Amino acid sequence: MIEIRAAKSTDVKGIRILIDTYAPQRRLLSKETVTLYESVQEFTVAVEDGQVIGCGALHVLWEDLAEVRTVAVAEKYRGQGIGHRILEAVIQRAREIGVKRIFCLTFETDFFGCHGFEEIHGTPVDPEVYSQLLHSYDTGIAEFLDLESVKPNTLGNTRMLKIL
Repeated sequence: MIEIRAAKSTDVKGIRILIDTYAPQRRLLSKETVTLYESVQEFTVAVEDGQVIGCGALHVLWEDLAEVRTVAVAEKYRGQGIGHRILEAVIQRAREIGVKRIFCLTFETDFFGCHGFEEIHGTPVDPEVYSQLLHSYDTGIAEFLDLESVKPNTLGNTRMLKIL
């Protein structure tokens, strides 16, 4: 039986394996292991027989805005709805903490689209918030703002947004 739950620090090794599987294919951005431990509380995992077989993270960017990051399912388990279950858990977590909009950067536009995400252009925040977000070192914020400075470092994928 596959369990969807909040990640524990002991799950980071399994999350690392998933990232290392997809990063060389440029389907996920690689992350340092220390960063995964620092952000473990942001992750939701799918686990079967004690093994992490899928993951996804919710990273808060602003009062009403968060980013869905690092959604991945082990190849052997793809096509079984596990990614959908993880994303639904991440969306529910966003609602629970009061986020009103969630953003993603993805090649999987059909997958996110069937969960209500829509492609965005420009920057859907007011000028005051925009100026505050410019002070962040987080690349997710730079991607959301569509800043030229991150374009050489991103995978060239689609920016999508869901209103909760």
